Amino acid sequence: QVQLVESGGGLVQPGGSLRLSCAASGISFSIYTMGWYRQAPGKERELVATITNGGNTNYADSVKGRFTISRDNAKTTVYLQMNSLKPEDTAVYYCRASHTLPILPPYWGQGTQVTVSS
Repeated sequence: QVQLVESGGGLVQPGGSLRLSCAASGISFSIYTMGWYRQAPGKERELVATITNGGNTNYADSVKGRFTISRDNAKTTVYLQMNSLKPEDTAVYYCRASHTLPILPPYWGQGTQVTVSS
């Protein structure tokens, strides 16, 4: 059974930092592209950052220079370090695992809430 379990969300003041974690099980983690997505109230889910099995990263323009995605294949975990947080970063953050074969459907975690507010 595949599980993606996010953690690390919470309430933080503007300018603060959070580190999200996503622990994966039930998949061959090292061959998956891992990603973080977010969904704010009333908005569509959007890509935040991805990291391939080879370590190549991609970021949404809105988070470049502030967020860093990384992975630890030994721990089957992907991280999202979020610095200089802004109120507009408030959303539910989801972890996604995408197989290298695009025909296979991705797996999603249950999400973790991040709220940036003073």
